[in-house]
Amino acid sequence: MRRILPFARQNRNIKTILAVSVIFSGFFTVPAHAIERVKVEVPVHEYKLDNGLKVLVKQDKRAPIAVVQLWYKVGSSYEHNGSTGLSHVVEHMMFKGTQKYPTGEFNRIIAENGAEDNAFTGQDYTAYYQVIAADRLEVAFELESDRVRNLTLPPAEFKKEIEVVKEERRWRTEDKPTSLTREQFEAVAFLNSPYKNPVIGWMADLDAMQVEDLRAWYERWYAPNNATLVVVGDVEPEKVLELAKKYYGPLKPTENIPPPKPQTEVEQKGVRTIKVKAPAELPYIMMGYKVPGMINAKEKWEPYALEMLASILDGGNSSRLSKELIRGKEIASSASAWYSGFGRLPDLFSLSGMPTKGEKLETVKAALLEQVEKLRNEPVTVDELARVKAQVIASEIYERDSQQNQANVLGSLETVGLGYKLADEYVDNILAITPEQIQTVAKKYLIEDSLTIAELDPQPIDPNKPKNTRSFVR
Repeated sequence: MRRILPFARQNRNIKTILAVSVIFSGFFTVPAHAIERVKVEVPVHEYKLDNGLKVLVKQDKRAPIAVVQLWYKVGSSYEHNGSTGLSHVVEHMMFKGTQKYPTGEFNRIIAENGAEDNAFTGQDYTAYYQVIAADRLEVAFELESDRVRNLTLPPAEFKKEIEVVKEERRWRTEDKPTSLTREQFEAVAFLNSPYKNPVIGWMADLDAMQVEDLRAWYERWYAPNNATLVVVGDVEPEKVLELAKKYYGPLKPTENIPPPKPQTEVEQKGVRTIKVKAPAELPYIMMGYKVPGMINAKEKWEPYALEMLASILDGGNSSRLSKELIRGKEIASSASAWYSGFGRLPDLFSLSGMPTKGEKLETVKAALLEQVEKLRNEPVTVDELARVKAQVIASEIYERDSQQNQANVLGSLETVGLGYKLADEYVDNILAITPEQIQTVAKKYLIEDSLTIAELDPQPIDPNKPKNTRSFVR
C-alpha cells in the first residue's frame, strides 16, 4: 500500500465534524461563504511506556468494537539497493508463528473470537491490525505483543512464502501494464530517493533474499521503541493503558535503531522520459512533477494548495479532467491527478491518462499539459474552489466515518514523523487556500525541468495466455 493521510487521497483522521450547508448536488454550486464548520473535539489520549512504546487511544462508542493497530517505523523507504522488499516479506512472515503461537494459531484464535486481522506495508511504515469486539480487546493485545520480538521465522515457511510474494509481484505489477508503467515511472523520476523502489521489491532482490536477511531486518526494526499502538473504538483509555502495560510493558527495547540517513533527492535538471513496452490493449501515460511534502515545505500552506490543485483537476464528475477530457472532448477513457504531501519524504504531483480507442496518446498528453498550463496562467474561480473545498472536506469526513479510518490517520501521521495532531489542522488549512495560492504552486512546481513522463507502448497480447484472476489472501 502507498502513502497515507491519507490513505490514498492514499495516500487523508480529523477530530472535526464539518457541517456543510448543502449536500451532494449542492457541492457543485456552493459559494465560498456557505461552507460552515462545527467543531466537536474528541480527544486522543497519548501515553508512553517505559520501553518507548507510544500508545494513542481515541474513544468512539458508535459501535461495540475496537480497532487495534500496531505501527512500525519501517517500510520500503528504509531499504537499500539489493534489499528491496524486506519490509513486505517480514510482514508476510509475521503470520508464520512464534514459540507460543505456532503457524496458523494467530489467525485461528482471531477468527474464533469473531474478529478480523490483516497487515499492510507502505513506503514509510508497516502496520498490523485487528478489528475485534471491544470486550475481547485483551485477546488482540496478547497475540500482537507476542510477535513484536518472538518470531521464529522458520526456513521452510520462508521458502514457501517468498514464492507467494513473487507470485503476488507478477500478478499485481508484471502482468498489469499500467502498474508496470507506474513502477518504471517512479524508478526514473527519482534518482536517489528510496521512493524509486517498489514496496513489494524488485524481483532480483526477492530471488536473492535469504531468511537470515529477514531475521536481521526484524531484529533491527521490530521493537517497542520503534512502534506506536493505536486503539480506536468503544474503549476506556485507562483500561487500554492497563492492558498495554500488561502485555507490551515487559518487552525489551532495542538500542540498535539508528535514524534513517537523510536522502535528499538530486535536483532535476530537465524533463525525463521513458517508454515501457508491454502487452496491452491501449497506450497509457504518466506524468509527475517534483513537489514538496509537509515534511519539507518551506511554506506551510503549499501542500494544501497542491492537494486542492489535484482536486480541481480530478475531484469527481465536475472536475476539469472529467468534464473536458473524458466527457467533453471524449479523447480519454480515463484521466487522473494525484498528490499526497503526508509522507516521510517529498513526493510527486502526478497525472495520468488513457486515450479512447482511435485517439492517439500524444493527444491525451497534450491535453494534460494544457490543463497544467491553464492552472499556471489563470487563477481558479472562487465558485470552483468553493465546490472543490466542499467535496474534499465531505470526502474526508465520509472516509473517516469509521473507527478503522480514524486509526489509520492517527497511526500514519505519527509514524511518518508529522505527529497525529497535524490532523486537527487539516480542515482549517484546506479552507484557507485561495485561488492565488493554487496558481502560485502551479507556477512554482509544475515546470518542465522537474517533469518525468512515462509512456506505455502496447505490444501484442498473447491470446493463449490465461487472464489473471488470482487473488491473494494472507
